[in-house]
Amino acid sequence: MSLSKSSLSALTVGAIGIVYGDIGTSVLYAVKEVFRHGNVALTPDNINGVLSIFFWTLTVIVSLKYVMLVLRADNNGEGGTAALLALASNAVRHKPALRRRLLLVGMFGAALFYGDGVITPAISVLSAVEGLEVVSPGLTRFVIPLTLGILFLLFWVQKRGTSGIGKFFGPITVVWFFAIALLGVVQIVKNPSILLALNPYYAIKFMVASPGTTFIILGAIVLCVTGAEALYADMGHFGKKPIRIAWFSVVMPALTLNYLGQGALLLSNPAAVQNPFYLMMPAWALLPMVILATMATVIASQALISGAFSATKQIIQLGYLPRLHMLHTSIKETGQIYIPFINWALFVAIALAVVFFKTSDALATAYGIAVTANMLITTLLTFYVVRYGWKYPLVLCLAATGVFFAIDFAFLASNALKFVDGGWFPIMIAGSVFTLMVTWKDGRQILKNKLRNDSIDLKSFLDSVFVTPPVRVDGTAVFMTAEPGTVPNALLHNLKHNKVLHENNLFVTVVNHEVPWIGLEKRLAIESLGRHCWQVTIHYGFKNDPDVPRALEQMKGRGCEAEPMSTSYFLSRDTVVPSIGGGMSPWREKLFAQMHRNAGSAADFLNLPNNSVVELGSKIEI
Repeated sequence: MSLSKSSLSALTVGAIGIVYGDIGTSVLYAVKEVFRHGNVALTPDNINGVLSIFFWTLTVIVSLKYVMLVLRADNNGEGGTAALLALASNAVRHKPALRRRLLLVGMFGAALFYGDGVITPAISVLSAVEGLEVVSPGLTRFVIPLTLGILFLLFWVQKRGTSGIGKFFGPITVVWFFAIALLGVVQIVKNPSILLALNPYYAIKFMVASPGTTFIILGAIVLCVTGAEALYADMGHFGKKPIRIAWFSVVMPALTLNYLGQGALLLSNPAAVQNPFYLMMPAWALLPMVILATMATVIASQALISGAFSATKQIIQLGYLPRLHMLHTSIKETGQIYIPFINWALFVAIALAVVFFKTSDALATAYGIAVTANMLITTLLTFYVVRYGWKYPLVLCLAATGVFFAIDFAFLASNALKFVDGGWFPIMIAGSVFTLMVTWKDGRQILKNKLRNDSIDLKSFLDSVFVTPPVRVDGTAVFMTAEPGTVPNALLHNLKHNKVLHENNLFVTVVNHEVPWIGLEKRLAIESLGRHCWQVTIHYGFKNDPDVPRALEQMKGRGCEAEPMSTSYFLSRDTVVPSIGGGMSPWREKLFAQMHRNAGSAADFLNLPNNSVVELGSKIEI
């Protein structure tokens, strides 16, 4: 699809604000974190070597891996862990054992996103506000309260949606990139010898001379590519071309200039290592830059929060988490949603991270493990897409992804050294989410098998019912059922207690697929069962918004019209009862039962009208 120049420009500016906010604010802390421990002496060779590693890390991981390779792995135009997992699992669907393992790996990658989602806003906003310490040491005591206040306001406004402020994200972030580029140029002009760092020779020389030190500082150098996953995750919002143009024309040059500028400053003033970013600028620019940096980090955090809402919705529809209450914050953009539970759970975890770690330096020790593990999983899944989905030769696939795998593994191994010092925090969050996801998926499968084993064939049941037919009443009854072709419990209860059958009866199953979108032309599959009864299957992708009444409008002209005023929706509200000797360990069965009990309303999730829903309950032992 070709874009006009104006729309391409708008999408490019939008991508700069949403996609690159996180990676754009890494200049606040990445260089400082490499040198602050004293592992690297501040000699010209070391500074040039480290800055060269920075530049080539950006080039190899972001430019080559994500921008050039991973962006090609689009799932009907969509990106992100869920989309890549769907592509990879579909590519190996003929290898069931491998597919199951890939699904587990992909689920853990999705769980890591939440660990990253806690640390990123905490370290970004805190590092920006810490600029106040450079303005005046007396302001240090205000850093944590101000950070918590900014974060609280950010999460509090989520329920109002981002459409109102979203149009300002791009321009503000463009100003941010222009400002950091200018700061870098000023320092480079003063000490142009730092431009030697663009030569990979200096990176290789440093790594050969100090392999042990290189391995240790990789855990800090990876901070310069945090947020790279957003390139892929936001592909559906902006498209490949605007994301690539934004990276090569604005973001990459600005980051390179700023990192080289910080290196130039350290060459002339090694004492500036305490905070090279803020010490690059004249005193009069400090406070305005703190304000601009805070705005930039809030925008970066906003993009991640919105991404958490979107990812959660996709994971729910793929069947790995229970339904959660969702609110749509825009009548124009269906993708703009607000999930209260995720919003406040994230805020609590982020606030705990800020209070517990207290400084961006301490948070940096917690950062990296979740990011690098996710990068490694992305590379692994990409291999299976390239090999089995695109059918490229094995040698070429290994060549295309093997180098990235080795680099990602080196970064992960280095970050693993920080596990005890704080790396456990995001892993603990990811592990908790992963446990919930696996328990929910396994529990749903056990429940599905139980219902299937106890089910009655729908066609046979209807034949027996119509031997001595019950009273037929006006209107249409929609019975929601998880398994097509089986009798829903709600129908059994309705016949038992009310002893009536509606004039029209639809037995509706909603099926979610491992593709982002399913168009209206493929939405419904209808089978007539006779006697004004129909089996209806509604198909959705993991980015479609389920809306059963709207889908059933397509029944018009096909033998049945579900008129809103005369249609009732019957749901089975099952209560799960754990039992000894079930399919999972007792604690997981209890956890699943609790998750099932607290799951959001199916009526809300399927957008059923509240005044037309009838819920009939039953107990099921697993």
